[in-house]
Amino acid sequence: MKLVELSTALQTAFDHFYDDFIQHDVESAEHYAEGHSNFVTYIQRLKEEAKGINLPDGYVPCSHFWLVNADNAILGGIRIRHHIGTDFLALEGGHIGYDIAPSYRGKGYGKLMLKLAIPKVKALGLEKTLLVADDDNMPSRKIIEANGGVLEDIVMGNVFTNPLARYWLNCQ
Repeated sequence: MKLVELSTALQTAFDHFYDDFIQHDVESAEHYAEGHSNFVTYIQRLKEEAKGINLPDGYVPCSHFWLVNADNAILGGIRIRHHIGTDFLALEGGHIGYDIAPSYRGKGYGKLMLKLAIPKVKALGLEKTLLVADDDNMPSRKIIEANGGVLEDIVMGNVFTNPLARYWLNCQ
């Protein structure tokens, strides 16, 4: 298993990843719909986002990676925001967001993916990161805690109007 940068060479793998979401987690599939409709443009946009180019209002530079296995199947995706300099990110978005494809959930891949992301976080110069999960999303909370995340508080979101568990993860 390894984290890889986004690549047009993985289009078939991405199609399978997206189909898994469509079949088993339609709500989360929305995050990947652009890649399904125009893969090359999607990859280009996310690479520009990592460089801070053409960012929509409220966005910050963000690096994207995929967790792939030995067969180059995409098992998950992780996003690392370079800073949390907006009210939304500082309260409820955090530095890191991730998804595991539904067929691969519950097998430890989320824990591994976050662990593999820590060197990427360090490379960005971040010493600690904020991770936020729905208070009732115990699988995500366990992933964060297994990687050393320390619960700071539970807050009500402004955009996500439900209780959110906010964790800090030391990345030194």
